[in-house]
Amino acid sequence: MPSLSQESRRGLTLLSPTLIYALVMLAAPLTMVVMFSFWTQDYLDLDKTFTFANYREAWTQPIFQVLMWRSLRISLVVTTVTVILAFPIAYYLSFHVKSRKALWLFLITVPFWTSYLLRVFLWKVILGYNGVLNSSLMELGIIEKPLTFILYNANAVVLTLAHAWAPFAILPIFVALEKIDRSLLEAAEDLGDGPLRRFFRITLPLAMPGVVASTLIVLIPTVGDYITPKLVGGTDGLMVANMIQIQFGKANNAPLGAALAVSSMVVVAAISVGIYFAGKKFGGKVK
Repeated sequence: MPSLSQESRRGLTLLSPTLIYALVMLAAPLTMVVMFSFWTQDYLDLDKTFTFANYREAWTQPIFQVLMWRSLRISLVVTTVTVILAFPIAYYLSFHVKSRKALWLFLITVPFWTSYLLRVFLWKVILGYNGVLNSSLMELGIIEKPLTFILYNANAVVLTLAHAWAPFAILPIFVALEKIDRSLLEAAEDLGDGPLRRFFRITLPLAMPGVVASTLIVLIPTVGDYITPKLVGGTDGLMVANMIQIQFGKANNAPLGAALAVSSMVVVAAISVGIYFAGKKFGGKVK
């Protein structure tokens, strides 16, 4: 066996901690989840016989189909709303704020000074039956009775998740906008392009890498969000992550929960690949 050169050994030494960390913290848990998904469980007895039964149940049972479709629908709505609202903010910061951009970016991260759980509870207080929103509307005489459709449903989940993930959508778009060569916009203006035409021909295509990154950053974690649907979703806002938690907990059926988790990852990965190639086609500079 040929001996490694000093440079190769040094490279392996530098690579090893990262490789070991990735294997232990990412590959090993993921491998265990995939292995579990092909086993079966009867209370405390784990049968390690290879089977596709969990995947058949995960893909054919109506309750799982409903939860999976609801999760995707909520996540896509959250992603669309978040990115559409984030783009003007990022655009303003990049093109109109001339000084103290770092301060503005710092202020965007202020909500992260508190925990995610506390922010979800905050929306529960705002949207509750006797919450801030209903109380304010009743005092203003706009409504006579508290609104009941603003909490414990999918709308509350969308609103809460859109607020929670807004900074993650703003920052990648801002970075992409900052990289745009302003001379391209000046040249387009000299050639007679108006603001709207410059935006759609230059700004938006060149910002597409940031838009795609924001879309994936928001979409992927929100599909598997568990806390928000549990606290503000009610029965109509529960998502597939809540069912996975039930399978690993109360139902004591870890293999089925693992099959649901793997199925969710496959679906989200397929959608993410589609979004990536769509951004590459329409943006032209997505790499």
